[in-house]
Amino acid sequence: MRKIYGLHNRKIQTLAFAAALTAAIMTVGLAFGHGGKHSEKFTQLQALQKATNLFDQLVSKGKLDQSWETGLANVAISKRSNNGKDEVAVSFQRKEGDPKAVYIFFDSDGKYTGSNFTGE
Repeated sequence: MRKIYGLHNRKIQTLAFAAALTAAIMTVGLAFGHGGKHSEKFTQLQALQKATNLFDQLVSKGKLDQSWETGLANVAISKRSNNGKDEVAVSFQRKEGDPKAVYIFFDSDGKYTGSNFTGE
């Protein structure tokens, strides 16, 4: 019975995380959405979606421990310049633990360019 309860508890945590992430995606979409033509090839909402998929893979493969999923405090999207090229950075910050955040980077076309714990 314990195994079943553990699986059920994990499913509830996963569903809660998915609901929170969906709310964040919708909020970001509303916050950054605007009328008119978009000059960006790769939007911040697309960056959030791709980064979330990569983040989930890192957690499911054990490259990031479970505290990254259950203790997630904030997800942020920003633009930056890296060696003269524009990038979109998506950071996942957790409430506790070291390192405190993981950053996932994409170029202006949406190609994954790397990830790290420093944001640099």
